[in-house]
Amino acid sequence: MSEDRCLSPKTRSAPFTTWSPNIHYAQFQTLPPCRFPVRRLYDFELIYVIHGEMATTMNGQRYLLSAGQLIFLPSGVYHKNEIVSEPDAKLMGIHFDFFGEVTIQKEEDLLAPEKEMVWDKLAAEPLIETDRGLTFSSNPVYSPSVECVQTMEQLIHEFARRSLGYELVCKGLMLEILAQLLRSQMARRITGVSEHGERIKRLAEQMDAAPAEDWSNRRVAAELRMSVDHAAKLFRRIIGVPPGEFLRTVRHREACRLLRDTDWTIEEVGAHIGYSDIHYFSRLFHANEGISPRAYRKLSRIL
Repeated sequence: MSEDRCLSPKTRSAPFTTWSPNIHYAQFQTLPPCRFPVRRLYDFELIYVIHGEMATTMNGQRYLLSAGQLIFLPSGVYHKNEIVSEPDAKLMGIHFDFFGEVTIQKEEDLLAPEKEMVWDKLAAEPLIETDRGLTFSSNPVYSPSVECVQTMEQLIHEFARRSLGYELVCKGLMLEILAQLLRSQMARRITGVSEHGERIKRLAEQMDAAPAEDWSNRRVAAELRMSVDHAAKLFRRIIGVPPGEFLRTVRHREACRLLRDTDWTIEEVGAHIGYSDIHYFSRLFHANEGISPRAYRKLSRIL
């Protein structure tokens, strides 16, 4: 069997709200220089290098990881891990699946064997951006933030203690880890996609700071000095959503804050975020929250 042979990772288009990660294995490891057998997993694995160096060969490419780096290993893909530093390397490892699909009773259940493999057991990886097929494994090496690493450490301690309710705590911590990795992936795209990345990031920050201004597609294109179609496509590619959708999200978030934290009238709140027509503002708000602005304010103050 070739160590480069692999399956196409099983993917699934699903909103963030349906992610419910199960943690199957989480621990610290200190390992001497060694080479592990070629393997593939039913679920997913994050390996973070605390100190030392390790290497992973996957899909015909060898990734060398040093302290402060993390690799995402997808379901069903053959890979080979090595510890390449002396005298040893210290790692954090977390096995999980996104949608609670995999039941693990013993460590051997993690591995997808060459023979007698249960194909339906392979866990699905969510498509983060469906039109481009973007997944966590698209670019598997990360340099996670200090906050992300601290959350990984907390998850490992929680999993080891297994106090009452630890499964719920681990789900929450895993979602936080995934969110941090998702944000770091977005940051890589912003800096690496083109010379326009930083300009679009700054423009998004301006829209966030002044949502009431007229941020039409024509205005966005003028700010970026490009055609309307090209500006909209590039904005979506870098930020993840079109300019109009980004602006609606920013305005809705600010409306919620003003309804909670001020005594402004509904008309004043709408006007402050760029909606002079109170009826239009109310319809948009109801479409997002399922309740009217007035009901949202009342509910938020009760809670």
